Amino acid sequence: MARQEQVLLLEPQHELKFRGPFSDVVNTTLKLSNPTDRNVCFKVKTTAPRRYCVRPNSGVIDAGTSINVSVMLQPFDYDPNEKSKHKFMVQSMLAPPEMTDMEGVWKEAKSEELMDSKLRCVFELPAENDKTQHDIEAKTTSSTLLKSESSTLSMKSLSSTLDDAEVKKVMDECKRLQTEAQRLREENKQIREDDGMRMRKSNVMSSQHSAHSARSMVKEEGLSVRTVALVVLFFVVGVIIGKLVL
Repeated sequence: MARQEQVLLLEPQHELKFRGPFSDVVNTTLKLSNPTDRNVCFKVKTTAPRRYCVRPNSGVIDAGTSINVSVMLQPFDYDPNEKSKHKFMVQSMLAPPEMTDMEGVWKEAKSEELMDSKLRCVFELPAENDKTQHDIEAKTTSSTLLKSESSTLSMKSLSSTLDDAEVKKVMDECKRLQTEAQRLREENKQIREDDGMRMRKSNVMSSQHSAHSARSMVKEEGLSVRTVALVVLFFVVGVIIGKLVL
């Protein structure tokens, strides 16, 4: 039995054009549209898988929608005399009503259910004044696609690594650490207050001791002055009595 006619609309239909220079990654876009009222599974294959990076290379196109497939040609030494033999094939099939395993669907698909379209690759060199602008566009597109893919992979890895129980465990541990930090701050505050009270008591006691010492010194100085005055008085009286006797 002959295969079904392709239900997807391809843009471009027959050729994927890559415009050089080919010293850096060259990107082109393949638009796949689904005009039917059924979801359609698709795969993009190539005869030179090591020379191209395709994102996305498979998936499901919802009814009445379209998707852009980025095809990135890796850098290589271009020979204008060498004709490109690289080809791409877009394979598709109508998605089952209840699909859970895409790989299983492709494995179980019958040959008469599969549809395909083929495109050949064409390499072109730009005019001299177009090279600079092309280089900028190619680098920007490649960088954006790689960043987007990296972000998607990171989110998928994170969501697959942390389930609900682990997330709850992490949240509980964060709350426990916050409580412990608050308790340590309170203890540190109490220690500072106790140290301040001890310092104030020590200063008061030092002041009282200094005042007592000063009063003791004043008393001692007063006694010394009176003693000296009495000695001088006795000496003067003695001298006067001695003169009278003589």
